[in-house]
Amino acid sequence: MEHHTEIIKSGCHKILDMLSRMSYEGLDDQRMHLVLRMKEIAHGIVDKQPRVAITTSEILVDQVCFVDEGARDSPVVDSIKISNGDILIDEAQSTMHEDEMLDVDQVLGFENGIDEVEESLLSSCFQQFLLWPSDDCVTFEWVQNMMFILEKASQKTLPTELCHVVQTFVVFKLIDAACNVLRKEPNCVEINCLGEDSRVIVVGDIHGQFHDLMFLLKHLGMPSENQFYVFNGNYVDEGAWGIEVFLVLLAWKVLMPQRVYLLRGNHESRYCTEQYGFKEEVQTKYGNQSEDVYNKFLECFKELPLASVIANRVYTTHGGLFRSIHAAASASVNPKQKMTQRVDLGSLADLSQVKRTCIDSPLEGPNILLSDILWSKPFNRDGLRVNAGRKLGLWCGPDCTEAFLKQHNLKLIIRSHEGPDARAGRDDFGDMLNGYSIDHDGESGKLYTLFSAPDYPQFGEKRYNNEGAYAILKWPDFATPSFQSFKSAERPMVYPYLDFDADDTDLSKPDSSQIDIEASTSTFSSPQDASRPEFDFESLGIYNAPSWSVQLPDGSGGSQVVQVPRAPLVEGLPLPPNIEEPHAAAYKYLFELVAGLKHMIATRETENNARVSALRSKARKRKERGHN
Repeated sequence: MEHHTEIIKSGCHKILDMLSRMSYEGLDDQRMHLVLRMKEIAHGIVDKQPRVAITTSEILVDQVCFVDEGARDSPVVDSIKISNGDILIDEAQSTMHEDEMLDVDQVLGFENGIDEVEESLLSSCFQQFLLWPSDDCVTFEWVQNMMFILEKASQKTLPTELCHVVQTFVVFKLIDAACNVLRKEPNCVEINCLGEDSRVIVVGDIHGQFHDLMFLLKHLGMPSENQFYVFNGNYVDEGAWGIEVFLVLLAWKVLMPQRVYLLRGNHESRYCTEQYGFKEEVQTKYGNQSEDVYNKFLECFKELPLASVIANRVYTTHGGLFRSIHAAASASVNPKQKMTQRVDLGSLADLSQVKRTCIDSPLEGPNILLSDILWSKPFNRDGLRVNAGRKLGLWCGPDCTEAFLKQHNLKLIIRSHEGPDARAGRDDFGDMLNGYSIDHDGESGKLYTLFSAPDYPQFGEKRYNNEGAYAILKWPDFATPSFQSFKSAERPMVYPYLDFDADDTDLSKPDSSQIDIEASTSTFSSPQDASRPEFDFESLGIYNAPSWSVQLPDGSGGSQVVQVPRAPLVEGLPLPPNIEEPHAAAYKYLFELVAGLKHMIATRETENNARVSALRSKARKRKERGHN
């Protein structure tokens, strides 16, 4: 252990030396704070003195000081999580005698120095987790606490820790409660909001961008007696926090079922979630329980309604209009079909007959209306045509919008489904860079497309720097919407849960199978040649830069080279664009290396905790046998 400590100290000496030679020009306040924090961590590893042993009770008291004051008395916070391990210490467990702990420390022969290193790196670990209400009653305070906990956890914990923050039992209870509400709703929900102070906020695709959802709820206000929310689907995939997005919205649905309406999007399906990252996200965050958790989410997706009518004036859905039941009876997908094939327009009566419990959109048969509703798009030519190229959904012309609005005495359609990527290169409709577009404007009313995921997509090299948008509908004329654009909220740096084509991805990033906090560090592959860093520090006059490999004792008198793992969460990235090369590449390298060191030490702390627990148990049993 002493040799381990000296190697890490040596690496930190090098980091401090490099930081002293590099320019800080161009760093904003936040990045400067992170650089100073990096130096503080490195200094702490190099300079810290051995600490005196403390009792478990003292650890608990010390850790409690990090709990938010507003949440201290909350029923949600019943226990405190120590470091990154799985050991939970509650009040009853904190009565361990000091002499017992000291005996264990003597048996282990730990060096206090490495304990101090680990504690200095992990002292800011997140310490709250969510409990399901004992009376099964979701309250406003519980939902607020849930939002607070998930937001802090997204910033302070690794993705693999979510299963401890929100345990499987809580996920299942919340989904069951939500499904009990959702399955009672018709395919097209009617939203009666005719009070003088009422307003309805319509939100488009979110795609796992949890921090943008939090911004909307904080900026616009939570659902209330006079404030309704309608979400047009696509809560998951593409972004890193689809689970958090969907759980928060389900909680609001359970709490206020007549004020929050969750419609289904095309990504709420098995097919899309397997292709675009949500399944991988569940596997990363819930490990060996992920299959059950994933299937539970799929069950909930099937219960989501498909459309809404707001104040008898506004129709909202995810994709678009749909064919009639009569036309669907003979529908099939033929690769030789051309877009000129026209079908009859459906009605709200046809919509009510759709069997929405299919987890994937049918390619043919009478229930193909489900595919139309989730996948259809507006078109600039009249008619309702089969989208033979994509095989799912229809092309809906302006005459169809006019006919649908007139038939049902509506004034407005707000649909989603398309962001700036779908509109790139098209001149016939708006580019969606401000989050919305007027696609059809006829005598009876208009059709809008609404997209609420700014700076989309979160992963991949092609970013559109777009704004998201939401629509506000107010009494008395709900058919005159106010569209507001917003920029992306700040979000932590994480790795993607979906695969890209070779041309669109950074191959140096690990896949999700590598992101496992409980795995031994020896199972991680090297991000580059172990003998040299991936960045040429010689261009900065640094000839002895720290490497991503360290040499540690192998337990049998020899040594082994262990690769520092890539951390799934890296503070400080991306860097501000005004930092020039080669300093930008050097900062990126150092941020990633420090994050990797912290990740490696946290992993070893978990392993050490398990050994400590086992030895304590053996010591306790020996004492009991001695007393007998």
